[in-house]
Amino acid sequence: MTEKTKGYLEKHGDDASTIDLLPSRFYENFILTGIRVLLIQPGRILCSLKVPARLLNENNSLHGGASASLVDCIGSAALATLGAITTGVSLEISVSYLDAAYLDEEIEIDSKVLRMGKTIGVVNVELRRKGNGKIIAQGRHTKYLAFSSKL
Repeated sequence: MTEKTKGYLEKHGDDASTIDLLPSRFYENFILTGIRVLLIQPGRILCSLKVPARLLNENNSLHGGASASLVDCIGSAALATLGAITTGVSLEISVSYLDAAYLDEEIEIDSKVLRMGKTIGVVNVELRRKGNGKIIAQGRHTKYLAFSSKL
């Protein structure tokens, strides 16, 4: 069993060299391709996504890491709607997984800024089933918003 686990975690061979050749910022494109912005206003972004096969886990449902990445990316974008010069650096991300989303299911990602200070921003992000509004995951993201010195 430990060898099977080790094999799952360690990736070798041609895969590693191919992955290393991927373009810069590949990860954001991998997660965000297919996002449609439905609403954008100061402090809020509402998007939809038809769950693609590339974001599924071994149970054929939306991978928890993909959900957390959506919280990160869409939450950061909501901070930008309030004039943040940079999307900053994550201080904390927490995600509660409440249900599953499956291949080709349409979900909504609703990001709302809870607090925007001079150096700290806090965002709440919900992933919901578009058809009935049932919450799939709920995340909170706290970011340090770097600012330029006046010196």
